[in-house]
Amino acid sequence: MRLAVLVPVKRFTAAKGRLTGVLADSDRARLAEWMASGVLEVVAEIPTFVACDDEQVAAWATRMGAHVIWGAGLGLNGAVDDGVDHITSNGYDHVLVSHADLALPSGLLDVAREGCITLVPDRRHDGTNVMSFPAARPLRAAYGGGSFGRHLTQALAAGPGPVEVRSDPQLSLDLDTPRDLVHPLIAKVLPTWLRTSRANPAH
Repeated sequence: MRLAVLVPVKRFTAAKGRLTGVLADSDRARLAEWMASGVLEVVAEIPTFVACDDEQVAAWATRMGAHVIWGAGLGLNGAVDDGVDHITSNGYDHVLVSHADLALPSGLLDVAREGCITLVPDRRHDGTNVMSFPAARPLRAAYGGGSFGRHLTQALAAGPGPVEVRSDPQLSLDLDTPRDLVHPLIAKVLPTWLRTSRANPAH
């Protein structure tokens, strides 16, 4: 299969809003960039596209070796759909879409299986952290609360072919809330500059 990876990335200074009051604004932005960089490093061997509408994110993505898909004003779902359309129109026949806020992304490329739609829900089976699908059986982005159920409904209706739900103990961990900062697996990998911050509840 000819695989490409799509990572939608929010403006770093606007990311991780639920950590306001726990981390300084500069640390929240730095944390968002650290996680997104980790995701891109894991998939560096595969053509990777970053969907964004922020000049700082676009410059970072270029430095990381990714292709930028500019989607001003599209929102998350619009940016993902636009990115998937861009990727498939360039001849890729399988797309892996990943959130940028995964603290433990090392297994990302294992999600992509030729001919198979694969969904990786978050640990509450509410959101969709990663989804992978053939261009012939595309999923439209339906992020927001309860997205896993919506994506699974689409996958099951997407025509003949396998559908896999992968409950991955690492890829299911996104970092959004103060409680996430002290999750045992996440706390182990937090960057030193964040772990030693007095504002960090893991300190």
